[in-house]
Amino acid sequence: MERQSTYTATATIDEQGILTGWSEGARRLLGYESSAVVGRPATALLAAEGGAARRALAGRDRWNGTVLLRHRDGRRLEQGLLAHRRRSGTGTTDWLVVTAVGDRPQPPRVEPLEEWTFIQSPFPLAIFDTELRLMRANRRLERALSLPEAAMRGLNLSHIAPGPASDETDRTMRQVLETGEPREMRTGVGPDLGPPTVLTPLKDGTGRVRAVCLATHRRAPDSAAPRDMPDETGSPTGTASELGRTAQELADASVPRLADFVAVDLLDSPRTPAEPDASAGPLVLRRAAVRAVRDGDGPAPGARVGEATSYEPGSPPADCLVSGQSVLYDTSDPVVAGWAAVDPAAAWLHAYGAHSLMVVPVRAEGSTLGVALFGRHRRPEPFGPEDLRLAEDLTAKAATGLHSARRYSRARTTTMALQRSLLPHTLPDQAALEIATRYLPAATRAGVGGDWFDVIPLSGARVALVVGDVVGHGIRASATMGRLRTAVRTLADVDLPADELLTHLDDLVLRLAADEGSFDPAAETAGGIGTTCLYTVYDPVSRHCSLARAGHPPPAVVTPDGAVRFLDVPAGPPLGLGGLPFEAFETELPEGSLLALYTDGLLEARDHDIDEALDKMFAALGRPAPTLDSLCDRVLTELLSHRPEDDIALLVARTRALHADRVAAWQLDSEPTVVARARKHTSDQLSTWGLEEAVFTTELVVSELVTNAIRYGRPPIRLRLIHQDSKLICEVYDSSGTTPHMRRARIYDEGGRGLLMVAQLAERWGTRHDRIGKTVWAEQSLTAG
Repeated sequence: MERQSTYTATATIDEQGILTGWSEGARRLLGYESSAVVGRPATALLAAEGGAARRALAGRDRWNGTVLLRHRDGRRLEQGLLAHRRRSGTGTTDWLVVTAVGDRPQPPRVEPLEEWTFIQSPFPLAIFDTELRLMRANRRLERALSLPEAAMRGLNLSHIAPGPASDETDRTMRQVLETGEPREMRTGVGPDLGPPTVLTPLKDGTGRVRAVCLATHRRAPDSAAPRDMPDETGSPTGTASELGRTAQELADASVPRLADFVAVDLLDSPRTPAEPDASAGPLVLRRAAVRAVRDGDGPAPGARVGEATSYEPGSPPADCLVSGQSVLYDTSDPVVAGWAAVDPAAAWLHAYGAHSLMVVPVRAEGSTLGVALFGRHRRPEPFGPEDLRLAEDLTAKAATGLHSARRYSRARTTTMALQRSLLPHTLPDQAALEIATRYLPAATRAGVGGDWFDVIPLSGARVALVVGDVVGHGIRASATMGRLRTAVRTLADVDLPADELLTHLDDLVLRLAADEGSFDPAAETAGGIGTTCLYTVYDPVSRHCSLARAGHPPPAVVTPDGAVRFLDVPAGPPLGLGGLPFEAFETELPEGSLLALYTDGLLEARDHDIDEALDKMFAALGRPAPTLDSLCDRVLTELLSHRPEDDIALLVARTRALHADRVAAWQLDSEPTVVARARKHTSDQLSTWGLEEAVFTTELVVSELVTNAIRYGRPPIRLRLIHQDSKLICEVYDSSGTTPHMRRARIYDEGGRGLLMVAQLAERWGTRHDRIGKTVWAEQSLTAG
């Protein structure tokens, strides 16, 4: 069969879904001339309904998958596509859609060891053929670019990750092909790769260059590493079920191969030689496994699995635990006979008629985890030294697994406790949003991750919502999450705009990474590099919402009429890359709209693809629910069929509005006589609201804030009062950017006490900087007497 030539088909589509570009390769693939398709909707080329494609692209900057296309002659073609959203310098956006057609380049067969080396390298690696088409990509590169090798094979780097860096790398690879000499670059490729990048010519036996290897020498984030080792049992390794399973494997491996009866009893806490001798009292263990060769189907005598068993001092199991030594007994031995006569834990000896006994400590890494009992009653020959050595070998292997499971269980418990202490225990009191949240930890050996959410009350009745995802799992990820959550709260407290807050957070992650890397250069994702975050601020007065994201999935919004869509928030880079901008997205939300913020674990279930997950999420959000808690439960139920492989944080908020009857605002002249007028406005408005008892205090606060704006600020000056449930907020705006500071006045000073008085009268106060000017605000509690 003649080998089909390989070519690349490309098309460009504007934000309205209209085709604006059509390559020669696209013509060869579908048979349409450029003049026949440019200017028409791209969905006309799909053999299926285009709604799913629009939903898949909504709010994303890249997509890859397989679609069914319609050829000019009516045939249907199933083709893998890769689509990138591009932004021009003028702010317009379009989509570049590419695909490799024909026999994609395949690498030659290699020895298994070489294949393992390439696939499992801790550094991102790729191989390109002499036409600069990708032939191979290892797991690290797939994770760094968030694309499978199948989606990249046959494409040029400039089509895989469009941008100046890829264009420069393509040019340098061309030079490597021509000269046969390796080159090193200091320009990264893709969002998660950094310098240096080394390009090496790959030559055959004759010295001819047959391909180019691209390698980056900074390890990519290992966020996907745990997914290479899923827990096929469906329960997290290290739990009680895992301990019992490992113990039962020891019993099953020993009966009837070695013994006719085996019981494994484990201590609740491992013992070490340094611990004081507990032989003065009984030792309490818990039966983890039991197996016996027996007649009939009745229950086995003695303790059942899960039940506690107690060994008195001087009994063979207690002596074994204290000494840490294996012992072989004949049951006629007085020590065994005396134990069997008085201890119910030894009832199995008489019940089975056991004549030989081995007691072996379950030990690993210097700790005693429990004891294993081996008995014979069917086989006439007693245990011998060889049997004892075999029992010790089997027990030692099981002990290693038990110790790892116990250590993982403790680490997971510690990490869970740390993370739960860092996540909000209760949601703060605020009236701008009705909120419900859910957090589900991962159910894999990798442990708990660094997903988090937060709700932060801001000045002016506004509320900030935060959802983030730290790369990695375990205590390090949880600790990094705690540091970043604290940083976000601190930055939010100074009322930074969403895009500026992420910029400051990006700088912080870079500094943390530098600090951690200085004492642990091998640490991956140090300091939170690769963390994603979505920051949202909602204002119930204007119903205005401002959002910015750093590599995080976009939020979904459900309008009161039930329509579900993604908010088109520009996708900034993950935190820690540095030097790249974040863009804020502004929108107005009708009262009663739903906002859904989540981490990517919600959409990454292994039993469905991303498109199916999006459809399910949209359907779940779009149906009415009696409460937001039931809505959260519905979303999780419909998207998850088992415990997740990655952490999931979900935050759902319903917007409320402060109507005009709860807000009053006045434009003030910049002259001292206006202060009395401001007090009069305040008194009248509070009387209208029925807050006469708050008039005196509020007039003092307004007087001081307006006086400071006139004396130290610049016009225009605006006064605003907000009555929100049990809170009264006073705000004074002026166009000066100077931040007021509270100072301690001396005895004979005529001024300088204004802000000190405001701080004493208000529950809290502060300054909020706008693009132009500032707002000084003070918040009073109306229930404080």
